Amino acid sequence: MSEKTLFQKIHDGEIPSDMVYKDEHCFVIKDINPRAPVHLLVIPVKPIISLAHLEDDDHAVMGHMMLLLRKLAVEHGLGEHFKTQINTGERGGQEVFHLHIHLMGTPVN
Repeated sequence: MSEKTLFQKIHDGEIPSDMVYKDEHCFVIKDINPRAPVHLLVIPVKPIISLAHLEDDDHAVMGHMMLLLRKLAVEHGLGEHFKTQINTGERGGQEVFHLHIHLMGTPVN
């Protein structure tokens, strides 16, 4: 059995986090090194290494996460003004090798 990823340990409660959302497909935490006033990570429960490692049966979870991004943006005061980012591979800036989507922005007053 392979070793759990950092995000699997967070999901399982082995590492503390500021969890803001969780369902059977994904979970959302606040980034520990935020680059914007709102900086969340949307992470699939399934340990997919990166976008480059998606399989045909991952379309449902990816669609779920994409739709969740808009909901989270609204709930966190970003409205329709936010940035998303997915780093893929070491040379693509990926630091944790478990797919995750950054949601960043500044709340609208």
